[in-house]
This record gives sequence, C-alpha cells and structure tokens, in this order.
Amino acid sequence: MGQASCLEALMTPKLRSILNADGSCAEELRDLVPDSDLLAILRIILLNRVMDRRLMTLQRQGRLGFYMTSTGEEAVTVGAAYALREDDPIFLSYREVGSLLWRKVPLNAIMNQLIGNAQDLNKGRQMPFHYCFREHHIPSVSSPVGTQLPHACGFGYAARILKTSQVALAFCGEGAASEGDFHTALNFSGVLNAQTIFLIRNNGYAISTPESVQTKACSLASRAEGYGIAGVRIDGTDLLMVVRAVRDAAERARGGGGPALIEALTYRMGAHSSADDPTRYRPEEEMRQWEKLDALARVRLHAKWRGIWTDTEEESAWADAEKAVSQMISECERLPPPPVESLFDDVYERMPAVLRTQKEEYLRFLRDRKR
Repeated sequence: MGQASCLEALMTPKLRSILNADGSCAEELRDLVPDSDLLAILRIILLNRVMDRRLMTLQRQGRLGFYMTSTGEEAVTVGAAYALREDDPIFLSYREVGSLLWRKVPLNAIMNQLIGNAQDLNKGRQMPFHYCFREHHIPSVSSPVGTQLPHACGFGYAARILKTSQVALAFCGEGAASEGDFHTALNFSGVLNAQTIFLIRNNGYAISTPESVQTKACSLASRAEGYGIAGVRIDGTDLLMVVRAVRDAAERARGGGGPALIEALTYRMGAHSSADDPTRYRPEEEMRQWEKLDALARVRLHAKWRGIWTDTEEESAWADAEKAVSQMISECERLPPPPVESLFDDVYERMPAVLRTQKEEYLRFLRDRKR
C-alpha cells in the first residue's frame, strides 16, 4: 500500500477519527482536550512550524549541519505527549520535536543539541536530533532505526514489575516497522505484558522508499494481532483522535491490560531531511491532496468551531513564536563549541596512561598549530 492508498484510507469510515471536515466533533468528545489545553497545543504547533522554517533556513546557510522537519505530523507528536503523564518516558525517533515542546523542554536546550555547542548535554558527540533530557523523561535517541523499541519494551516490563504505573511510549516510522527490532519489541511486550505503547507515524515513506514495497499487509496496525496485543489504526491528522487513542492505550496498560500498537496515518509536508529532495519520488498531486488534511489547519478549524481562536489571536501566536525562535538562535549561536579536553576526559572514570598521553599530544598539536 502506497501513500496514495493511505490517503484513500483516511477517507474511509473504517479509519478511526473524531473531527469532522468542518472542524466540529460530537459534543461529548470536546472534553478530550479542554479549551485551555487546545489553545496551548495550537500555540505549540505554531512554534513547531516556525522552528522548522527558520532552522531549515539556517541549515541552508551553513549555520546548522543537519535538520529534519516535522511539519504536518504535529497532531501525532504533540497529541501523544499531551495524552501521557509527565513521568511517562517517551522514546523518540527523529521527528518528534512537538513532544519536547509539550514537555516544556527549553528551546535553548533543543538548539544547543542541534548545534552541538558547549551547553549541549551530549557535548557535541551526537548528530542533531539525538536528544536526551532525563528531567523531562526523554531517553537518549540513537541513530540506528528502531533500536528505541526494545528499550521501551524493557522499561514497560520494569514498570509492571515495580508497579510504578508508568507507561512507556515509543515512536517510530513505518520504515522502522520493517526492522527486526520492531518484531522483537512487540513480541516480547506481548509475552511480558509490558506497559508500553508503540506509535507508528505512518507518513508513507522510509526516506524515499514507499510503504508499498515494504509490506503487503492491509495495515501495520493489523500486525498487533500476531503479537497478541491491542492494535488500532487512526487518522493521524486528527488531534482529538490521537489523544483518545494514546490515552485509552495508556489507561489499559496501567490497569494491566498490556501493550498496544497504534498506527497513525499522517504526512510529512517537507523533505525527509535537509539532505533529501522529495520531488524526486513524491508526485506533486499527492502533496496537494495531503495539504487539505494538514494537522495545523484542522486544529485551527476546530478551535474556531469552539469559538476560542480568532485571527487576532493567531497573529499574536505567530509573532510570539517568531520572537522566541529568534532569541533561541541568537543566544545559542553565541556559545563556543565544547572544550576539546572533553573528548578525553569523559571516556573513562579514571583516565588510563595511554589516553592521558594522547590528550597531551593532541593539545600540544593544537597549540603548535596556532603559532
């Protein structure tokens, strides 16, 4: 099934959704996200959009080594984080900045990691987007696709044994669902009754590889049955549906009902990364069709249907986001790179003689080069 088929699936009544085309929803479902929270979510999505636009520009200017946008997928990334408790760990993939923003990770902390400056918690040793914020319950991201899934399984299993009532959420793309780690994580989670939610952001492409050449399954959510766990396929452009699906899965897991697999159909409006050209493999018509289901547009329409969002409020929100991102860039770009000594100092608890010699020789080389 290609992404064109995913678009067709969004139009079918079998796919779980809540929001109507005009932004309305059933009155009894409004309480899924109270008005004040909906406004906060909308502002975070706007901030996410501004970050994507501004930081991609920085990359093109040579001021940032690498960047990946999440424009179009914010209903999934923000909605899922909103539906969890603050102490529930979120095992990220690469495209979930919205989850960090909802968890109130400081903008400067995010930007410091992207740049790899002296204030980066990883000290510049990781690629951009490899976040780790323990105080916000965000475990470290690693480069290999899908490795976060067994980690989330392990945490969910530990949570059940220790009776902490925590639930682990693991994001992945549909490309990671083709990895062995996906099978391992879901199979063990089912066997161990782990308190884990696996959320597939199905945007149709593993970089440039369409889903149609990855699987013959009618849906990725259908795989849940083979692992003996709950599975559901939802409209990933529908914020309320994402919140409901994740919240239901979390409550079930906390109550001993086991793990869940959620497949959220969505779309990345931009390239896979700053090193990608989507026009080489995605038809223009496909992009135009998905723009009609843009997550931001749908949340905005819903807020207007509730009568809590006006054009004036939107102008103010965009202005606030632009100001915050400008300040973030200005402050973080002024910081120096991590000290060279950190390459050696943090390798061992007690530095062996051979490494100490290497450190001294390298620092001497740097001093001589400056002369």
